[in-house]
Amino acid sequence: MKILVVDDDPRLRELVVIALERAGFATLTAADGQAALTHATREAPDLIVLDIGLPEMDGLEVCRRIRHGSEVPILFLTARDDEIDRILGLEMGADDYVTKPFSPRELVARVRAILKRSQGAMTEKPLRHNGLELDRARHICRVGTAAVDLTATEMAILAALMRAPERVFSRPQLTDAIWGAGSPVSDRTLDSHLRNLRRKLAEAGAGEAIRTVHGVGIGLAA
Repeated sequence: MKILVVDDDPRLRELVVIALERAGFATLTAADGQAALTHATREAPDLIVLDIGLPEMDGLEVCRRIRHGSEVPILFLTARDDEIDRILGLEMGADDYVTKPFSPRELVARVRAILKRSQGAMTEKPLRHNGLELDRARHICRVGTAAVDLTATEMAILAALMRAPERVFSRPQLTDAIWGAGSPVSDRTLDSHLRNLRRKLAEAGAGEAIRTVHGVGIGLAA
C-alpha cells in the first residue's frame, strides 16, 4: 500500500512518514498543493494524508480538485480548532480527519481503518433496496437509472443500512459498523457524512431514503 503524505512542515511530514513506514506502508511526500495534485495523478496512491493548512492552495481545495476525478481515500490533518474546517473537509469528500497534535498510533489506526473499508468494498456483492442499487466493488450507486456520485465513506454508510434494511441503527452502532468498534469518530463526523448522503440521494430522486427515528437512530425508509 502506497500513501501520499502532504504537509508543508518537514518535521511533521517526517513524523508521519516514519509512523507509516514502521507500520509497513510505502510513502511519498509533497510539501504543497500543486505537488500533491501531481503525485495523486502520476503515482495513484492508495490513500492521501492531507494537511488542511497548506500555503497558496489549501487542503480543502486540493481535496476538491482530486475529487473531480478520483475516489482515493483522504485523511485530513488539521491544526485548527474550528469544527467548520473539519466539516467542510468531510463535505468535500474526505473520509476522516485527525486533529493536531495527534499520536502516530492514532494516525496509523485511522489509516488502517480507512483502507480496510476500501478493501472490503472490493469483494462485496451488489445491494438493492426500493430502487436503490449499490455496487461498491465498481464504486457505483444508482437511484433507478440515475447515477449518484458518492465518496467511499458515504458508500460504506449506505451499504451498512442496505445490508439490514429493516434495522434502525443507533449512532454508536452505525459508527462501529463503518469505522470499527471503539473508533474515536465523533457524532458530528457521522452526521456530516449522513447529511451529504441524504442530499445526494434526494437530488437523484430517492426522496427521504434515509430516515431518523427520534430517540432511536437511523435506518432506511420502508
